[in-house]
Amino acid sequence: MLVLLDRDGVINEDRSDFVKSPDELIFIEGALKAIARLNAAGHKVVVVTNQSCIGRGIITVEQLSNIHQKLHHQLKAVSGHLDDIFIAPDAPWEATEMRKPGPGMLQAAMEKYRTTATDTVLVGDAERDLRAAKSAGCHRILVQTGKGRATQAAGIEKDLLPLRIAENLEVAVDYIQEGRF
Repeated sequence: MLVLLDRDGVINEDRSDFVKSPDELIFIEGALKAIARLNAAGHKVVVVTNQSCIGRGIITVEQLSNIHQKLHHQLKAVSGHLDDIFIAPDAPWEATEMRKPGPGMLQAAMEKYRTTATDTVLVGDAERDLRAAKSAGCHRILVQTGKGRATQAAGIEKDLLPLRIAENLEVAVDYIQEGRF
């Protein structure tokens, strides 16, 4: 199975002012070990993340690379890894299909890993994640971390159903491992 993960709010704490340095990348408890569990079970794990901080001129691609080096390093420390990271650097006012809620990153990941939408699940914390997954035809899990509780409280539109709701990435991985998504 291809498991697509949003980054901010799923793996690390979401920040209203963006993650601008490795020091600001604070991991949600249990998230890294949850990714390692997916790896151990043989799943491909890919991050699909909007990073408008690049399009807004807040950070550079090199700075984002440094942030992601910390992610890779911390995953390695728990015997985990990411197979890939897809980013959409678009500013919201210059959004392409790569920027969620567009399905571009998800479709690119499925194409690269030669996987169908029925064999792909996206774990996200925001409606735009769910919309991207719906557009790409993927299974959907909403975590209650990050923007997840607010997304759930605002009400999930019927066209985004069915989906699973998980307390956090650890529980989402339980659902994936059990085939309940």
